[in-house]
Amino acid sequence: MRKMILIAVMGMAAVAAQGQWNPGWHTAQPTITQMADTAMTRWPLGDVRGTGPKWTYEEGTLLEGVYDAWLTTGDGRYYAYIKASVDALVDKQGHIATYKGDDYELDSVLMGRMALMLYGVTLDKRYYLAAKTLRAQLEKQPRTTMGGYWHKQRYTQQMWLDGLYMAEPFYAEYAQRFQEPKDYEDILLQFTQAEKHLRDTKTGLLYHGWDAAHEQRWADAETGRSHEFWSRGMGWYAMALVDVLDSYPAGAGRDELVGILNRLAAAVVAEQDAKSGLWWQVTDKAGAKGNYLESSASAMFVYALAKGVRKGWLPVKYEAAAERGYNGLLAHEVTVDAAGAVHLANTVGGCGLGASSATAPYRDGSYAYYVGEKIVTDDAKGYGAMLMAASEAAVAGHATEARGLKVVVDAWYNSQVRVNAAGQTESYHYKWSDHANSGYSLWGRMFEGYGVQLGVLAEAPTAANLKGSDVYIIASPDIPSKNPNPHFMTAEEAAEVAAWVNRGGVLVMMHNDVTFTEFEKYNMLAEKFGIHLNAVDNNSVPGTDEEMGKLMVAAGHPFLTPGKIFMKDICSITVKAPAKGIMDWQGNTVMAVAKVGRGTVFATVDPWLYNEYTDGRKLPKDFRNFEAGEEFTRWILKQARAGSPGKEMK
Repeated sequence: MRKMILIAVMGMAAVAAQGQWNPGWHTAQPTITQMADTAMTRWPLGDVRGTGPKWTYEEGTLLEGVYDAWLTTGDGRYYAYIKASVDALVDKQGHIATYKGDDYELDSVLMGRMALMLYGVTLDKRYYLAAKTLRAQLEKQPRTTMGGYWHKQRYTQQMWLDGLYMAEPFYAEYAQRFQEPKDYEDILLQFTQAEKHLRDTKTGLLYHGWDAAHEQRWADAETGRSHEFWSRGMGWYAMALVDVLDSYPAGAGRDELVGILNRLAAAVVAEQDAKSGLWWQVTDKAGAKGNYLESSASAMFVYALAKGVRKGWLPVKYEAAAERGYNGLLAHEVTVDAAGAVHLANTVGGCGLGASSATAPYRDGSYAYYVGEKIVTDDAKGYGAMLMAASEAAVAGHATEARGLKVVVDAWYNSQVRVNAAGQTESYHYKWSDHANSGYSLWGRMFEGYGVQLGVLAEAPTAANLKGSDVYIIASPDIPSKNPNPHFMTAEEAAEVAAWVNRGGVLVMMHNDVTFTEFEKYNMLAEKFGIHLNAVDNNSVPGTDEEMGKLMVAAGHPFLTPGKIFMKDICSITVKAPAKGIMDWQGNTVMAVAKVGRGTVFATVDPWLYNEYTDGRKLPKDFRNFEAGEEFTRWILKQARAGSPGKEMK
């Protein structure tokens, strides 16, 4: 028998005995890196069944977990793994191997999220074409008379909770990226139909499936519902809600989705096992014969609760339930073997309703059926959910620390646009929504790790449109060679921004070299704080010799750990009071800070936290741009809190 070593949170038993849980659950072992490294070794190219890569929901769930690990760690190996796994199935023309669109299975749609991600990062049209194929499936997906998707074509008139996760996050991400706002109404319909027909009014829990025709043997003759509450079914639904909300705009029924999430959270937490912190396979039958604590559902609930709190959709009180759940997973379900591989026990292999084929056993949806299905160790979809939970655990220690703050990035002085694969014009270049090399999507993720609300200011700053914003980031204002219609800073606009800083705002000026950005007009703003940006081009890096772009952070920096960061083609800064330089390179000031009124101004010589130099795909590992970005983000938010008396961060 293979030797196994149980990994538990240090001191957890003692803390639990006092009726409390480890407040540092984000430091628990094993780390998300250990988990993700294990996944890549265990399932090469995402081959979760050992029969070669296939376009399946199991592989899609696993890759979602590895994707979260990439965003959480900035380790480019995880991106490379995802890309290789998808490339094994998507050819240069965007055709998807093993995909059978005529089956109209919602399960087949899930991996489309990875195609959308890869398109966003690479702008390679083949990934768009693959995603477009899946979007076309949704256009023809069979529906109930009330508009809800059938789970699969062969499951006539049936909605299952699983299907919401399989289709709706992809549907919402596609609508957001390719500008199809009409789709949000349909996305909302899928969730409201599921809740309407599957929610138990007494407990608030959701049954697994609904037969709109009331014909299936597993369905109640009067309601059409299945007869038991299956935890993973609700786990899929909970994850679908928090992931859809990432891409769902204000208005358009967003509040209805948040309401559904809150009702579900209350019902789920009421069924959490008090001793272990986990959830039972059949949710409401704790301790019944044959029932067991199931790991995949527990991980899904942890992920949905923790993310819901972090994003401000759920009250902070649910963070404690997520913490109990995560610690319970580590204590009862997660083990590490002598070789360092991480294992996840007690995952149900799969549950469905009815017959999956003419020869398959009938799944009657009874209690005996749910507890009798095969229990698996290291099930890929359960492991993917565990990675997602670990991604939330990694930031849980500060996930609400800056809740209520708003960080906006400029889209006026840098208002560049490009044409996407669908032929649409979109804003890009130092934007939260830009996932390519040029974007700030990963930096935005760092801010969101503190519970921050992100925004974009696509017009000239005024007292009115800056109101409610705590941090304003301006990166590399345009010049005509980069944007034929640039917007230059005016004296009136500079005065508005300066007044906002005086009132407590934090201005972050991420400048650039003279070949990329405007200096003369922008200095009208910078000089109000004792900062002058010099129109030069220093530290040019020809080719790919990244070592030439290194800048060394010395000991004593106000917020950065000593080490090597990357900045190339930079300007320089001249400072006078109230500004002061906080970092030099070859006798040139490259970072400066000014305290003005209740506010803070930071200026640097490069937009150095864009994805190309933070996401781990390009720079050697000894460069600290990702880690320094996290340190910088925390410092910015501390300044923003300091500008709001009584709201200081720890």
